[in-house]
Amino acid sequence: MTTINELADRRCQPLKGPQHQLDAAAVASRLAALPGWSAIEDGAAIAKTFRFPDYHRTMAFVNALAYIAHAEDHHPDLGVHYDRAVVRFSTHDVGGLSENDFTCAAKAELLAAQSR
Repeated sequence: MTTINELADRRCQPLKGPQHQLDAAAVASRLAALPGWSAIEDGAAIAKTFRFPDYHRTMAFVNALAYIAHAEDHHPDLGVHYDRAVVRFSTHDVGGLSENDFTCAAKAELLAAQSR
């Protein structure tokens, strides 16, 4: 099984085409390393809601995550609210989930752990 640290230590790679799409077993294996993340949209994306005590901490997390996403060149869809941020990853260029989604989800998970 892949661990969260193994996922977070990776760097995103430019991926195009369905050959980079992860199968259901690979998705399940990687999700097991990411507490609270779930596959959505028939397995085409993964998402998690991160909760914070106030708007300031929510925005600090979102801004730090935006910095990471820019550095990795892999950007999530974000829903930003007063006390929570909804983070959704999918790789549009492969038509579903790729390694990049799990790499960035792990980085988001570790960032949130530092933010609390």
